[in-house]
Amino acid sequence: MAVRAALIAALLALAVAPPPTVVEYEIPRPGAFPHDPAVGPDGIVWYTDQSNSFIGRLDPETGRITDYPTPTPRSGPHGIEVAPDGMVWYTGQRAGVLGRLDPRTGQITEFPLPPEARNPHTPIVHQGRIWFTAQGNNSYGVLEPATGNVRVWPSPTPRSLPYGIRPAPDGSIWMCEFGTNKLGHINPADGSIREFTLPDGARPRRLQVASNGIVYYTDYARNYLGALDPATGIVREWPSPSPNGRPYGIVVGPDGRIWFNEAATNRMVAFDPLTEQMELVAIPTATAVVRHIDADYRRRRIWLALSGTGRIGRIDVP
Repeated sequence: MAVRAALIAALLALAVAPPPTVVEYEIPRPGAFPHDPAVGPDGIVWYTDQSNSFIGRLDPETGRITDYPTPTPRSGPHGIEVAPDGMVWYTGQRAGVLGRLDPRTGQITEFPLPPEARNPHTPIVHQGRIWFTAQGNNSYGVLEPATGNVRVWPSPTPRSLPYGIRPAPDGSIWMCEFGTNKLGHINPADGSIREFTLPDGARPRRLQVASNGIVYYTDYARNYLGALDPATGIVREWPSPSPNGRPYGIVVGPDGRIWFNEAATNRMVAFDPLTEQMELVAIPTATAVVRHIDADYRRRRIWLALSGTGRIGRIDVP
């Protein structure tokens, strides 16, 4: 009886749980342009301030923000990731470097990239190495932090504009080819890639890989949330709730839903793969564009860089 009562109480609590909302943290630096966020195991949120060339640190418990200037001025920090050892990695897009920030000392070390990767876009930390896309060079590459050695491969499709990149549960890597209707599946052992073709006109911008291996992506041009099953090559699509909503950033949330942003409407969307229902969550400050999203699964939080508003956003997931 006690177990049954507890189950009923839990279900009732879910039934009356308030809808998710976005809590905003304002960045005090004038003209701040947060591009991407990343959360560490300790719950600290890091972000790139692209316009001012700073790496920012936000303590959610106190609201305190600390800035770290990049060694190369106007380096245009873009993507950012927190490694398992706590080191913070970012792409210096305008300077053609990868940066590593040590949170214990605040020191930043820069790793120059070769000419064929001078436009680093999004990084991931994968099996001790730093993989990244280089949109402007139509390439992708990997850095060995211990030696500084970099390997770069051209994308098979010309002008495919490699964009979002994420690791998969099976150890492989997936990449969006924003300039064409393809996703790239990378073998990290040798850098080889297999391309999967999406519907005509699709322009995948960012992606995430669910625990079952399904690859979810935002189709920025056609206004869809898409899902590729690599085992069969079958693609499923769901229209974004708003006409011309411009789906952009995406993450698998702590609740198992696929969260993505409508860049044109100032709203977040939560998609339930089981029911195929979507819930809309408004962003309080207008003109926010969420280019990338990160999840804190331990604390059941989703973090957003609210580009265009000088703010960082947090969603507590019931």
